[in-house]
Amino acid sequence: MRVGFVHLGCSKNLIDTEMAIGVFKDENYEIVNDVKKAEVIVVNTCGFIESAKQEAIDTILEMAKYKKIGICKYLIVMGCLVERYQKELKKALPEVDLFIPINKYNTFAEEIGKLIKQEKMSQKLDYLNRVISTGNTTTYLKIAEGCSNRCTYCAIPYIRGPFVSRKMEDILDEAELLAQKGYKEIIVIAQDTTKYGVDIYGEPKLAELLEKLCRIEGFKWIRFLYSYPESITEELIQVVKNNDKICKYFDIPIQHISNKILKKMNRRTTREDIISKLEMIKKELPNAILRTSLIVGFPGETEEDFEELYNFVGKGYFDKLGVFKYSKEDNTPAERLPEQVHYKTKQKRFDKIMTLANEISKENLKKYIGKEYEVLIENKNYDGKLYVGRTYMDIPDTDGEVFIKTNKNLKTGTWEKCKITDVKEYDLIGEI
Repeated sequence: MRVGFVHLGCSKNLIDTEMAIGVFKDENYEIVNDVKKAEVIVVNTCGFIESAKQEAIDTILEMAKYKKIGICKYLIVMGCLVERYQKELKKALPEVDLFIPINKYNTFAEEIGKLIKQEKMSQKLDYLNRVISTGNTTTYLKIAEGCSNRCTYCAIPYIRGPFVSRKMEDILDEAELLAQKGYKEIIVIAQDTTKYGVDIYGEPKLAELLEKLCRIEGFKWIRFLYSYPESITEELIQVVKNNDKICKYFDIPIQHISNKILKKMNRRTTREDIISKLEMIKKELPNAILRTSLIVGFPGETEEDFEELYNFVGKGYFDKLGVFKYSKEDNTPAERLPEQVHYKTKQKRFDKIMTLANEISKENLKKYIGKEYEVLIENKNYDGKLYVGRTYMDIPDTDGEVFIKTNKNLKTGTWEKCKITDVKEYDLIGEI
């Protein structure tokens, strides 16, 4: 039978999708990229915030249309939304033949087998049996599952459970396999990578893990994402500084800068600690790229709190910045907080910070004009006239890109020396 997948959500969820594809491939199902040709459709959902939940529901209903007209025989839904709302989904979406919550991933193949084949399938989701969906050069490496930080706005601990690190030897075995398959850029991910190892080794082990990954032949770029400021150490910064393979890039989701709001969010840091860590990084790594994510409109956020955040963004610590409007999530402590901020106020604050961030981004990018960088060539633009790539300063699907003018035929998955000639709002223009 032909199986098509629809993936929603983050890169951590993407790895689950890739492992699920691996299960079907091992059972000799034909994997198709076009769901219109699929007899089995699997939707991996996100349930992080309200907009993601709505997208998931809309996608499931869209896929159900193919079942209604007889193209699709089985519609399967898995992932975070199912883990969170399985009972409600079963009632609301009778079109779905099987819901697989995260807590059933250890019996994933058995659940599928019962539905489709009437014979027992026994494969589990396996990190060593992924069908990589991000091309032939770049892939993700998940080092932990869940989160134990318990920020008051966040549903992830209720969906994914507490923070559980993978054994270092298992991670390194997977990394060796990825290198053997020819992947040149690996992106280390977890909900909070800086907590890696604390639960099983009694102390943070991210720095040690990164050093060991650097010893694996074949990798050119190694990144790690989602570093909470309280756990960034001098040791980690030195490892980044002293290893050429590690991209000088820190993704530090601070969420806010007002101590009052940080406390309400149950963040384990303060304004003073955040600034200290940012300055430590900039001192040791002047060319490091700093990215963050912020939340505006958290319950109790006053105009004074917002202005404090706005003025902090204006100081220009961050090269890249994403903003979320606070989303009231079921059964989280913040849902019950008084002084919920009106949606129009959230939108106004969101727009104001994003306008500032855009201005800062464009001004920052101007300093790259005339400089040369290695660019990973990924594809061509929509009309085929320009090549599109990334520098060490950009992560896939999130940051800007480099648009390259050249008469040469460039090969995707290779690095080319590129001189920056101009900038757009978030992107660079260059030539070979």
